[in-house]
Amino acid sequence: MTQTKRLLVAVLGTATLIASVAGVSANHVRVEGVPPTTAPVVVAPPAVVVPAPAPAQTLQADEIQAGVVRANIIYVNKLEADEVRGAVHQTRSVNVKDSQGKIKAPEVAASVIYADEISANTVVADTIYVRELKRR
Repeated sequence: MTQTKRLLVAVLGTATLIASVAGVSANHVRVEGVPPTTAPVVVAPPAVVVPAPAPAQTLQADEIQAGVVRANIIYVNKLEADEVRGAVHQTRSVNVKDSQGKIKAPEVAASVIYADEISANTVVADTIYVRELKRR
């Protein structure tokens, strides 16, 4: 190995070690005396992953207006939606006790939802118990 190659390996190894230990990213590393055929060293910072918040266990509301409503089980008296995904069962009525009023949001998610009325673009649930279903 020539002295230039040894110097190149030592410099690149040191730069990579310093960049990874310090958590620094560089757009390029330039070493003088290196032939132009070598590629620059790029060190990217680690990706940041933010987990989605866990949905509430049980949600009780008089009325829900949302773009998307997601749940494992939905109990609702009146459901109005463009798209309904899940097993739909017709029931006589749903008694909503201790409701939390009206909810208006882009997306509503819970394990179990009890509601008097749901108006949404998409409703996704494993099981939906509904008295009146209206498709838009």
